[in-house]
Amino acid sequence: MFHFFAIPITDEWGTTYQLTTAGYTALVLIMLAILLLACFLGNSLSKPHFSARQLAFSAIAIALAMVTSYIKLFKLPMGGSVTLLSMLFICLIGYWYGLRAGLMTAVAYGFLQLISDPYIISFPQMLVDYIFAFGALGMSGLFSQSKNGLIKGYLAGVLGRYFFSFLSGMIFFGIYAADYGMSAPVYSLVYNGAYLSAEAVITIIILCLPPMKRAMVQLKNMAVKG
Repeated sequence: MFHFFAIPITDEWGTTYQLTTAGYTALVLIMLAILLLACFLGNSLSKPHFSARQLAFSAIAIALAMVTSYIKLFKLPMGGSVTLLSMLFICLIGYWYGLRAGLMTAVAYGFLQLISDPYIISFPQMLVDYIFAFGALGMSGLFSQSKNGLIKGYLAGVLGRYFFSFLSGMIFFGIYAADYGMSAPVYSLVYNGAYLSAEAVITIIILCLPPMKRAMVQLKNMAVKG
């Protein structure tokens, strides 16, 4: 049944899967269903509702994250790269609108990453690497009302993504650890920590610059207050 949505391709790295037309269609439908569910949950709860402003800013954030995700400062051979602040744009939504909006936006972004640049060896790996790992960026919403919430939220989102990327690396790609004389957990910690920590450090340095701080305050006022 899975081959209806993805066909196996074997190369020097092993067997991966290329999504079929049915696979792309199913993913797009799932992504739309998630966005509709977000709207439904927003309207069903009195506070806070998922407004048109939130949807607009979320869509802009996803678009900017997708564009900057293709601007790679460096890329590792088995996946993972340091990008131009791509994770920040997703974390902003959680910081502005809270945990629910952040998670919904981050999961939608994970589906887009899956559609645009899939690397699939199994269905569980696909879920962990794309839906859970990118979706964890929405944990920035935990600190939406906190002092220095953007920095705290961004770190929470990155650590959430790191956790799921670590699990994926240990479980699904641990066979490559022996090539580097490491155990699977250590290999995954080092491999995923290398690119995620590098981007996190760069982003935090930029966020701490006074002009960037002022810009973030102005953006939040636009996003929340209009």
